Amino acid sequence: ETGTGHVGSAHHPARAKRVIFLFMKGGPSHVDTFDPKPLLDRDHGKPAPFELPRVTFAGSSGNLLKSPWKFKRYGESGLPVSDLFPNVAQCIDDLCIIRSAHGTNPAHGGAALKLHTGSDTFVRPSLGSWVVYGLGSENRNLPSFLTICPTLAHGGVNNWGSAFLPHRCQGTPMGTASSSAEAAKVKHIANPSHSPKTQKQQLDFLHQLNREAAQNNPQVEALDARLESFELAYRMQTSMPEAQELSGESYTTKKLYGIDDPVTEDFGRQCLLARRFCERGVRFVQVTHSDSEVQWDQHGNLYQGHTKNAAEVDKPIAGLLKDLKSRGMLEDTLVVWGGEFGRTPTAQGTDGRDHNPHGFTVWMAGGGVKGGMAYGATDDYGYYAERDKMHVHDLHATILHLLGLDHERLTFRYAGRDFRLTDVHGQVA
Repeated sequence: ETGTGHVGSAHHPARAKRVIFLFMKGGPSHVDTFDPKPLLDRDHGKPAPFELPRVTFAGSSGNLLKSPWKFKRYGESGLPVSDLFPNVAQCIDDLCIIRSAHGTNPAHGGAALKLHTGSDTFVRPSLGSWVVYGLGSENRNLPSFLTICPTLAHGGVNNWGSAFLPHRCQGTPMGTASSSAEAAKVKHIANPSHSPKTQKQQLDFLHQLNREAAQNNPQVEALDARLESFELAYRMQTSMPEAQELSGESYTTKKLYGIDDPVTEDFGRQCLLARRFCERGVRFVQVTHSDSEVQWDQHGNLYQGHTKNAAEVDKPIAGLLKDLKSRGMLEDTLVVWGGEFGRTPTAQGTDGRDHNPHGFTVWMAGGGVKGGMAYGATDDYGYYAERDKMHVHDLHATILHLLGLDHERLTFRYAGRDFRLTDVHGQVA
């Protein structure tokens, strides 16, 4: 079936042309990164002086647990950032810290799907797919939507899938979270068996067969989509090898992203690839920080786990922001940072935090966002979003708005109804 949205161009003047989504798999703790809570420090070790949710992931909750990191104020805005992110802190005047994000699901799978697709109960198109559906591509020779080193767990391919949207809106994965970024290449990019001329002849022949089939069967969208993917793969043979090759980047640029340091090399490569793809017209690039052991899911060993994770991503993220800004790209590139939820201000065990979808932090930079400000707030201890609350649906509506898309008008008719990313919800902040 077909869409009813204004497809291929924006509904209103856009501030951003493209998105880089920095996904911190596992749920970084907001009260340890960008949302300081003095009362949490003061009341460390005491029982929580507020009502806890009826349903929690671990099923029990300990006393209040203060942050083991100190917060300092940075930039002209004076916004506080913890010692976990000293490099990102240098870019604070370009960041809008959304401290009032909240969702509905305390489990990784449901929360990740909610963040990526707007639904934790059904298979729905991902945010990147909706963006591509609404705006199309800026480069016919590269995928419109790339996801670098994505996790195959907790939603897996559905987190970058197009579901019932046209197949051209599907995200193209490069590598997986369990492989190194250096190995994150598009596979089979060269055809060892047939020359480009022979491949072109094959595609022309398939076109002829499809035209003949269409005369007897008007429902040939699937065939057309398959052929379109073949043609893109054919064109990518000349564009993708250059785009995914970092050898042409200067030593200074690689150092900026931390590629000269074993700790930051992996995520630095992902961030630099994201910039290169955005330069070449890719509409939506997702970069995932995850591993099979620690992730950001510190039910225990909070200090060790968050220290490791932040050390791996802090310099590369700051490098990306600085690089985009120096090239004049930050003005129309929206950078979004966050995980599927936050962590509780109460302790799990003695040195961990449980999942917390009720209040957490997401930040944005570039793409028309007002930098150097904090939007919304959690309560005094950081458990619940309290002021200017931003549900995941509101976050999606706001991202689409910055891209010039009206989330209520960007619809697709399927199974008898008009679907949209925000379902029947969502308010632009």
